[in-house]
Amino acid sequence: MTEVAKSTKDKLKKVSTATIATCLFKKGLKNQFIQNVKPLKLGKPTMVGQAYTLRYIPAREDLNPISVFKDPKHLQRVAVEECPEGAVLVIDSRKDARAASAGSILVTRLMKRGVSGLVTDGGFRDSAEIADLDFPAYHSRPSAPTNLTLHQAIAINEPIGCGDVAVFPGDFIVGDNDGVMVIPQHLADDVADECLEMTLYEEFVLEKVGNGASVIGLYPLTNNALKTEFETWKHLNKKARKS
Repeated sequence: MTEVAKSTKDKLKKVSTATIATCLFKKGLKNQFIQNVKPLKLGKPTMVGQAYTLRYIPAREDLNPISVFKDPKHLQRVAVEECPEGAVLVIDSRKDARAASAGSILVTRLMKRGVSGLVTDGGFRDSAEIADLDFPAYHSRPSAPTNLTLHQAIAINEPIGCGDVAVFPGDFIVGDNDGVMVIPQHLADDVADECLEMTLYEEFVLEKVGNGASVIGLYPLTNNALKTEFETWKHLNKKARKS
């Protein structure tokens, strides 16, 4: 990982998927939230990493017997062993959770290799075990059958669709309690900086609203007096955080 990518990743850990969604919407990107996936367990640290992808197609029975797992080059296994440290493995399961995208053994292996998280628009088997790992994972719903019954691994680290969102290798993936956002790689650092500023302003807004202030002119910020107040608040809070 480059120093730029590490810096971007560190910034994105401090912002929410909701803030990222608003930031990307301002830039004209409206479809970056992976649909119908959720964390297996709420309350885990924010998941951030660059995308490494695995794509499934519908299984064809004569090409997908259980014996294919004996092949050391089976692409599902290769993806698990080659997904880079710090990356997020994103699986295109065609929004089909009738068979599992992976199970606890493969997910544990990803965790031990230092991967930052896992996302599928399908489902995981052993979901309770995966939920208890110190590892963020997102899926549609639990699923017991082996992936071989419906899914055939066909490509790794190529552009995919996951939950109706295009995911390109290297895109930044951010997941929290609300779900998963995809940030195009070339925009990620600008988005991270803008979201940090947005997050700071949201803290100011919450403080004001918590003290009884109206949202009119405050959210969004259109009142010049409040703009001046925010700049003063921001300056004081930045000084306090440094001290």
